[in-house]
Amino acid sequence: MSEHASLLQRHRAVMPSWLALNYAHPIELVGGKGSRVTDAEGNTYLDFFVGILTNMIGYDVAEVREAVERQLATGVVHTSTAYLLRGQVELAEKIARLSGIPDAKVFFTNSGTEANETALLLATYARKTDQVLAMRQSYHGRSFGAVGVTSNRAWKNNSYSPLNVHFLHGADRHLPQFRGMSDAEYTEACVADLRHVLATATGGDVAALIAEPIQGVGGFTAAPDGLFAAYKEVLDEQGILFVSDEVQTGWGRTGDSFFGIGNHGVTPDMMTFAKGLGNGFAIGGVVARGDLMDGLHAVGLSTFGGNPVSTAAANATLDYVLDHDLQANARRQGATIIGGLREAAPRFPFVAEIRGRGLMFAIEFTDPETGAPSPELATALMETTRERGLLVGKGGLYGNTVRMAPPLTLSDAEAAEGLGILIDSLETVNEARK
Repeated sequence: MSEHASLLQRHRAVMPSWLALNYAHPIELVGGKGSRVTDAEGNTYLDFFVGILTNMIGYDVAEVREAVERQLATGVVHTSTAYLLRGQVELAEKIARLSGIPDAKVFFTNSGTEANETALLLATYARKTDQVLAMRQSYHGRSFGAVGVTSNRAWKNNSYSPLNVHFLHGADRHLPQFRGMSDAEYTEACVADLRHVLATATGGDVAALIAEPIQGVGGFTAAPDGLFAAYKEVLDEQGILFVSDEVQTGWGRTGDSFFGIGNHGVTPDMMTFAKGLGNGFAIGGVVARGDLMDGLHAVGLSTFGGNPVSTAAANATLDYVLDHDLQANARRQGATIIGGLREAAPRFPFVAEIRGRGLMFAIEFTDPETGAPSPELATALMETTRERGLLVGKGGLYGNTVRMAPPLTLSDAEAAEGLGILIDSLETVNEARK
């Protein structure tokens, strides 16, 4: 048995069966530089999924590595939030300023799941109710409360929840009742539904709406621009808070705004973040209005949240994004790739939609005969792109969407290379099904 086969066997023996691995023959990544990674067998790939949107500015970035090495050299890897942490304060100052939230304060966690749990705690405490609104097809994490506001059966093990949750429309225009509507008509229908939910399904004391500007696990489905502004008008009438889950959409990835919610012209009461901020180092958090953040009466802490090593990486990453205007690069490279895919799409009858914004885009697959979602074709594209040296991800409510989020540092040449591999792979999948 090869060393690789042995590692896979060992993985299956000690890791949960539900811990999914990509590809029929899973790979082990052992090296990375820029936008490329190398597996244990020496194969090199252009990475269009970067650790599920986490290695945001690529691999082996000198500025991040050196910042972490400087912190390690002090001998202080961890002290806890019981002590002053300079890097934590500096990072919080930057995020508070960038958020646009009035009198903002920041609390750091280890992940997006923890960040969303914190936001839900803040909202339910402030409003003294367990009632929460969330979006259909959403995903907010794997913990008890986060699963409660997740609306995707593939990621939801049970209906138990500490929250009383009602789910709204907004990213489900494929449904028959919405098909063919303009953005304005769809927004109007969704707002009418929100008012109806508030009048019929709730007790009138809702804590918050939590929503992803672009749904990550949902396959990069998104509400039309302005929907959340229209929703917020209704929420404000009743004092309901708005939480924007920016775990996947933050830090300029969408190209058009630094946080995804900016495309709706809305400043939320809170934003949650994680993933790309540490460029691979574990960090997440909440930025919220100061009165909401300070409202809790009990003592709290986060043992590892805001630790010196992760905040050193995050400060360096955020500075790099701002100093190199990577938001503009995301807009430019995303336009190249999304535009190229849309131009090629009519040649492939199984491509239902090319969607996305900036360096966050997806291809949805359906059976051309029946119109039914086709996870099989999505899997076929994943395998084909891997064979050609490109790593991508998968998602969607029905598992029929290939989703991609390259590093924000993607070059013109790498964007062209990735687009070429995608179109070539679509051609191969098309030939194979004939």
